[in-house]
Amino acid sequence: MQLVRRLAVASAIGLVLYGIGLWLQGGVIEYVQRIVFLAGINVILAVGLNLINGTTGQFSIGHAGFMAVGAYGAAFSGVKLQPVLQNWIGAGAVADGLTLNVGLLVGALLAGLTGLLVGAPSLRLRGDYLAVVTLGFGEVIRISFNNAKFLGAATGFSGDSPSGLPALTTFFWVYAWAIAILILIRNLTFSQTGRSLAAIREDEIAAEAMATPTTRLKVLAFSLSAASAGIAGGLFAFMQPSIRPEDFRFDKSIDMIVMIIIGGLGSISGAVVGGIFVAVTLELMRDLQQYRLVLYALLLIVIMLVRPQGLLGSRELSEVLRSRFGRPKAQAAK
Repeated sequence: MQLVRRLAVASAIGLVLYGIGLWLQGGVIEYVQRIVFLAGINVILAVGLNLINGTTGQFSIGHAGFMAVGAYGAAFSGVKLQPVLQNWIGAGAVADGLTLNVGLLVGALLAGLTGLLVGAPSLRLRGDYLAVVTLGFGEVIRISFNNAKFLGAATGFSGDSPSGLPALTTFFWVYAWAIAILILIRNLTFSQTGRSLAAIREDEIAAEAMATPTTRLKVLAFSLSAASAGIAGGLFAFMQPSIRPEDFRFDKSIDMIVMIIIGGLGSISGAVVGGIFVAVTLELMRDLQQYRLVLYALLLIVIMLVRPQGLLGSRELSEVLRSRFGRPKAQAAK
């Protein structure tokens, strides 16, 4: 019975997303659609990064590199796979959906393996040392793509078509993946493994003394976070005619950190709010040109002065709403 209920809920969510996607496609200008897509991609990035920076307490500032791995992996595999699927089942939404999702899975796998290779040696470090190492690995990944001639090097990768990469990213798939990753990370965070990750954040030495496999759990969290960044990178890639190494510079990693700090470190709901906030704010300020980043920085300073713990702190949105609008337990009992 519970399985039937879950399938019904998933089907209802899918229909709602499909309906909203059709409305956006037919009644909203392309610029607004792009902002909506970027907001969903930012949610995936922020929720994934929050697992390692917020829940586990490890400071990574090189996640743009994993996003780049996912973007290039998804784009390259998608370009090679699409003609095969179109010859097999014909051109259309089914072939496009399969191309996109297989590409995203390839990108997530490559990004997760890269996260494993990076995390296994570096997560034995702590604090500033870990931050510097992850920053270095992120730049190494970007520079590697910058010199990879079969991926277009500095000019970017656009596939074999003159029109560039196929535009496969849709509202439905962006938010379907965002919801799936949100549920996965939430279930992990509030599981026994998640409590062990939180124990590492609070006191790693004490967690080790209690026989918690700290290094293995940190590498697991880092790999999952990298894989989610890979999925976001793949969705981003299929929004563009081409992808360039410059799309994944150090400032992209900073934007991800800003998302989770604004929302509140350790809060999944806060990561969602922060991701949407950054996407909308940066795009609305785009017309201000040279003043854009200055005003954005001033806005962040104001938020940190007024709300240094983030918009939600370490709490979830449901807890905040319950504390503000819910009845106290004593009154509810009467």
